[in-house]
Order: sequence, then structure tokens, then C-alpha cells
Amino acid sequence: MASQSLNPSIIAALGDFEKSNAPSVWANLDKKQVLAEIKIRLNDPFQVNQGGQPFCGPASILFELIRKQPLRYVQICRSLFETGSFQGQTKRIQATERLRRSQGRLRMSQADWMVLATLRESENLIFPVEPDAPDILRNLAGMTKSWEIKGWTSEVLSYRQVKYIHTYIYGETEALNTAAQVIASGGVAFALITAEGLLGSGDKPFLPYPNHWITILGNISTQRGLLWSNDTGRFNMDVYSWENKYHIDLGKGPFEDYFWGVVLGSM
Repeated sequence: MASQSLNPSIIAALGDFEKSNAPSVWANLDKKQVLAEIKIRLNDPFQVNQGGQPFCGPASILFELIRKQPLRYVQICRSLFETGSFQGQTKRIQATERLRRSQGRLRMSQADWMVLATLRESENLIFPVEPDAPDILRNLAGMTKSWEIKGWTSEVLSYRQVKYIHTYIYGETEALNTAAQVIASGGVAFALITAEGLLGSGDKPFLPYPNHWITILGNISTQRGLLWSNDTGRFNMDVYSWENKYHIDLGKGPFEDYFWGVVLGSM
């Protein structure tokens, strides 16, 4: 993806972070590595990647944070690295000592882990976030609900108007048209989907279920088709997920099977 130029305030914030003598509160993070990865993401937000962890919700939030508020991204990373927490819109978001002292293979970059694991853990009441936990425990700990995406859209991205439109039974056209308006006005849109169906990641499930969050980038086009026919109508949009930009182009029937709702944030 094309890189974006950095304004002087971001360069200055990076320099201050680099020169800071404050020690890391994370046992397994290397400052030079974290800074290098931050710079890569500032130049290309598509480098954000959940890797082998079930952090699709936090990754979608982080992607938009870097795209729309790069200075705040640097400030959050420095605060997390040096203090283990950062200030949200109405509360402080804290990484527990257990998370900061966790050992094991992160399955992703250090800079992404620091932010994504903190966001994920901040919402978990039962399951801890551990990099090398068994798959079933990592997947349970990594499940992101719509109200958590709403909370991060407000707390991390600072959008004042946040809502969730569910499309479990109907409403895909209206939801996407609203998303297009929100994005055009500078807002954000995060969709809950069945990844195997919309992104082609694996065999299509016999019984679709919501299992993945993506960021809607735009280029949205909806054709209603006939109400009584799944063979007419079409949906198009560009999205971010898994370090990539995808173009979704599906007929009405399969799209409705795999699209479950959208969280919208606007000022």
C-alpha cells in the first residue's frame, strides 16, 4: 500500500519517545523493535496485522487509529510502553501486570501486540489474554462483541456518536448506505461478518455465523434487486482485514448470509 507522509508533530513525538529514558514496563518488548514497527505502520497502516491471535476487533480499531489519528497512535504507544496504560475518552485503559509480564510467542509484531492485547484484555472479565494459551482459550479470550467495538470507537477513536446496526434478519442495504454516509463525513465503520463467506478465507460454512470484524474503507455500492429473489441485487465495498485491502463483490443472497451488522462512529 502507498505510504503516507508524516507531519512534524508526529516526527517530534517519535523523537521524544526514542530519546526518553523511561524504562519499559513490558517484560518481552524491545524498544528499538517497537519504534521501528510503529514507524512502518505510520507509513502504511495496512501493516497492522492480528497475526495468529483472535484480535480482529482491536485490529480494526487500531487500523483506523493510525489512519485518522497518527499522533494519538504514537502517544498511546509511548504511554503503554512506559506506563502500561493510556487515557481513553472517559477512562484509563490499563494492561494488567500479568499481561505485561506474559511470556511466549506473540504470533504478531511487538507494537501490534502491545496495543491489541491491552484493548482485548481491558474488556475480558473471565479469560486472560495469554500469547501461548491453547487455541480454545485464546479464541474465547479474543471474542469481540458489538458493544466492545462501540466502546473502543468512543474511548480510543474519540467519536461522539456511535451506534450498532444489526442485520441478522434484514437491513443490509440501509446499513451500508448509512455506512457510506458516515465514512464520507470522516467517520468510521466496522462490520461483523462470516470471514469464510465474505473474504473467501477457507471453506464456506454450512451454517454461517458471525466470526470476524473488518474495517469498511468505502467504495460502497448497493443494488437492491428483487425483494423475493436472492439471485438479483449486488453489494460491493472495499474493506481492511489481515494486513490487506479486499474488494467484496457478492450477490444479494450470499452477502446477506455473511453480513451481520455494522458499528458506526461519527463526530
